[in-house]
Amino acid sequence: MPALVNAHTHLELSYLRGAIPPTDRLLDWIRAIMAMRREYPDPGDARIIDAARAAIVEARSSGTGLIGDISNTLVTARLLREAGVPAQVFYELLRFNASDPESMTREARARADAAASPEGLVRVSLAPHAPYSVSPGLFAAIRADLDAHPGQVSSVHLGESPEETEFIRRGTGPWRALLEELQVWTGAWEPPGTSPVAYLERLGFLDRRVLAVHGVQLAGDDLDRLRSLDMTVVTCPRSNRYVGVGAPPLEAFYAMSVNVAFGTDSLASVPDLNLFSELAEARRIAPRVQARSLLESATLRGARALGFEDEYGSLQEGKRAQLIAVRLPGEVSDVEEYLVGGIEPSAVTWLDAR
Repeated sequence: MPALVNAHTHLELSYLRGAIPPTDRLLDWIRAIMAMRREYPDPGDARIIDAARAAIVEARSSGTGLIGDISNTLVTARLLREAGVPAQVFYELLRFNASDPESMTREARARADAAASPEGLVRVSLAPHAPYSVSPGLFAAIRADLDAHPGQVSSVHLGESPEETEFIRRGTGPWRALLEELQVWTGAWEPPGTSPVAYLERLGFLDRRVLAVHGVQLAGDDLDRLRSLDMTVVTCPRSNRYVGVGAPPLEAFYAMSVNVAFGTDSLASVPDLNLFSELAEARRIAPRVQARSLLESATLRGARALGFEDEYGSLQEGKRAQLIAVRLPGEVSDVEEYLVGGIEPSAVTWLDAR
């Protein structure tokens, strides 16, 4: 079968593996992440680098051949190049009160271009973090950068938690409190009074080249919007449960013909980067979705969302030979169903390294 595509992870957070317990509220988990990252302010710290490098090896050992990585420092771009692993690195920007978003974006673009590999194995583009952490002006500047680079894609955490929905609709709740605590709140921002998806659509940020990550809170009109824009939702069900936001409405995604890809999220919220384990969780919460559809999401749909469809994601003439074999017990009658039941790395063999 084609190698799997992990369309959303944070390799630079791999050093936090097992450091933050599961929580019932996303904000509690984020506060813990922020506190621990302050203890390691240098992105070149050997502990960060070594953990990220080991995470890349781990992902490949379980059959992942293409990665969508979120990075705030770009340290992982070099590690992915060194490992020879194809990837789309999203250089994530956060600034709720950005005073000069154009300059911020220009500087980020220069760093992104310097981090990308010339031959296109590791691509780097700009991405906003989320509607509650990025100003409208910065969204516009990142969108302008994306429009200036038509071959690239972007990503945004969207519809992840009830607190996000409350903040965008009313400007209240825990996100408002955190922004004020961090002294980045600005009275110039007015609550849109809509859903996060409608808000970003109104800003003109959304289209098929933007990945919507998580989508736990999305339903109805929001899914209609994403489908009409031909967007892809990257779902991370194990992480969603770990950080307390609940299960994504996977069956609704597929029933409404929304493009779906899978990601593991970071080792700060999952025990491993085995995408087969993510598929097993997807099968548990979405028993009516066909196994074949789940597998397509974990391969071709992910490659398409990351902009690598011409090279990876399916077994077709002209594509790169990213092939894995999965050892099956002799009594298996439904191979596709077996593959979404949870496969251990020991059962995976690479048939061609590239």
